[in-house]
Amino acid sequence: MKAAVLTVSDRSSRGERADATGPALRDALAALGFTVTLAPPVADERALIAARLRELAATFDLVVTTGGTGLSPRDVTPEATRDVIDREAPGFAEEMRRRSVETTPRAILSRAVAGTIGRCLVLNLPGSPTGAVECLGFVAPTLAHAVKVLGGGVRDCKDDVR
Repeated sequence: MKAAVLTVSDRSSRGERADATGPALRDALAALGFTVTLAPPVADERALIAARLRELAATFDLVVTTGGTGLSPRDVTPEATRDVIDREAPGFAEEMRRRSVETTPRAILSRAVAGTIGRCLVLNLPGSPTGAVECLGFVAPTLAHAVKVLGGGVRDCKDDVR
């Protein structure tokens, strides 16, 4: 299973700030059995994010984004994601918000979405290393199964229990 991590950050895309969240997610995904690629960071621009998601979805089974999911005027990752997904998979974002609010009440401000582009699952995660890895952990038990289903490797979900 191949995954890509896309950091959405004006400052990281300009080289003004090192990306701490992307490498943290790379390590977390690798621990789940994914072969992981860190994509170059992209600025908080809806069209740029959408184009990069389309590009990555053509090669990877899973694309996780980090950043741009809050209420700031420059936070447009959910909109860019909705521009390119074929179908939403709302359970992922719902579970991340549900579990995160137990840790921090501000988690309710997340506008993260998840969905599919062809056979690729796209998942928006928070921009902070702690929040991103924590949210990934909340949905980790289902990621491999979702990727297998999208890839056509599961005919009956009851037979793919682990």
